[in-house]
Amino acid sequence: MQVKPPASRVAIPPPTKHRAVLGQLSDMDLRLLQVFKAVVECGGMSAAELELNIGTSTVSRHMKDLETRLGLTLCRRGRAGFALTAEGQRVYDETLRLLSAVEAFRSSIDDIHRRMGGRLDVAVFDKTASNPAAHIGDAIALFASQAPEVSLQMHVASIPAIERGLIDGSFHVGIIPAHRTSQSLVYADLFAETMLLYCGARHPLFGQEHAALTWESLRAYQFAGLGYHSPNMELSHSTRLPRKATGFDQESIATLILSGRYLGFLPDHYAEAFERQGQMQAVQPAQFFYRCQFVSVLRKSPQPTRAAQAFAQCLLDAHG
Repeated sequence: MQVKPPASRVAIPPPTKHRAVLGQLSDMDLRLLQVFKAVVECGGMSAAELELNIGTSTVSRHMKDLETRLGLTLCRRGRAGFALTAEGQRVYDETLRLLSAVEAFRSSIDDIHRRMGGRLDVAVFDKTASNPAAHIGDAIALFASQAPEVSLQMHVASIPAIERGLIDGSFHVGIIPAHRTSQSLVYADLFAETMLLYCGARHPLFGQEHAALTWESLRAYQFAGLGYHSPNMELSHSTRLPRKATGFDQESIATLILSGRYLGFLPDHYAEAFERQGQMQAVQPAQFFYRCQFVSVLRKSPQPTRAAQAFAQCLLDAHG
């Protein structure tokens, strides 16, 4: 009996994965990345139309071109709305770093030519505009007269986000409440702010006599505080107030206080409107308060641009 040799097995090659065709970055690549950044930050292509001043179909074509260049699917779009893929989120993060580095390069070239141009990103902790001691608007007016060619971008962010942004170059100047210091940053005093303890209209302490209250007796009530290192967190830790709710800006703390379930600290100038409307009350303000010193912040290295240094000086001049 003759045994047939087994049929030879043909190895099937694995499917080839589409590779990115991105080589050296061109001006067009930077433009596509700027479109991508705008789409992400606006929450979709239709919303980015106004920001970019181009039609939705053009925005969509640019997004497809970028995905082809990178060999990646950056976002999902459909009935459920716009959403980044995991790869899209990573590309967005890298886009922010790249565009920040490009802007820093442009600013450095402006410095070489001893002119102030390009873009200046200034980040401010929230609810400072209503503080009568804050003259940031005056500083902006002064800077605009000195550097009319600079495009000023104003941001509102948390203290740690501003500090991180200064260090990684996303922001050029920061304005925050002073707390701990970083060896990578330079600080200068600007203005102060008074923080008072407030309760909402539905809170048990609203409309009551507060003279007998002490820091110790306050621990019987639930406290809403900021969820990152700040003068607010330092005080709540030192007085051992039980933080039962967490906010990440003054607006969220105010909302928690208005619920009537929590006590919390707010800037007196910001809470004033709520008090006038009978929605909040300061709890024994002569005792339960603290003061915040706001500072301007620049990074040490690389050296801030001329525009950043000029804006920081305008802040100092405006605040005396």
